Amino acid sequence: MKAILRDYFGQSKIDFLELSEKVAKPDTRFRTYYYYCMPYQSNPPTPEEKKRYDDENRFINALRFLPRFEVRLGRLRKGMNPDGTPSYEQKGVDVLLSVDLVKLAATNQIDRAVLITGDSDFVHAIKAAKESINITLYYCKDTAHYELLQVCDDRIEMDESFCDDIQLKSSSTRK
Repeated sequence: MKAILRDYFGQSKIDFLELSEKVAKPDTRFRTYYYYCMPYQSNPPTPEEKKRYDDENRFINALRFLPRFEVRLGRLRKGMNPDGTPSYEQKGVDVLLSVDLVKLAATNQIDRAVLITGDSDFVHAIKAAKESINITLYYCKDTAHYELLQVCDDRIEMDESFCDDIQLKSSSTRK
């Protein structure tokens, strides 16, 4: 989500608490789940890797102190492309989100879920959760997979005016 707002709108720092409250409206926000992988570090880490990791760790810790925020971390696996350059793949993040979504819906803890994604990997979890709850998808034009758009109950395209309300307001909620 952070990458979508950065790449699509040039918005590098956003207020995650404000964003969460905005997309929850008109309902009261139950909880915000933030799914992420920490940056890769070799063993031993390079100074650049250590700095990047430390910066992200400060951000994740700040999110953990926001009211009703839950951080779910996957892991980053390093591989090699055929040309010999390194490749990085997130592992476990999609499963964490899918399990949380279906579990919250099945246990009647929520009646609506808001997703900010474009990833079609969530289609089956959304279909399962939709039996109990409504799903609202926030997405950027040309970033959401067609099947994802098709399966969600409500779809709201985030445009440049959407970012106006989530400008950085506090150092504890930015990244």
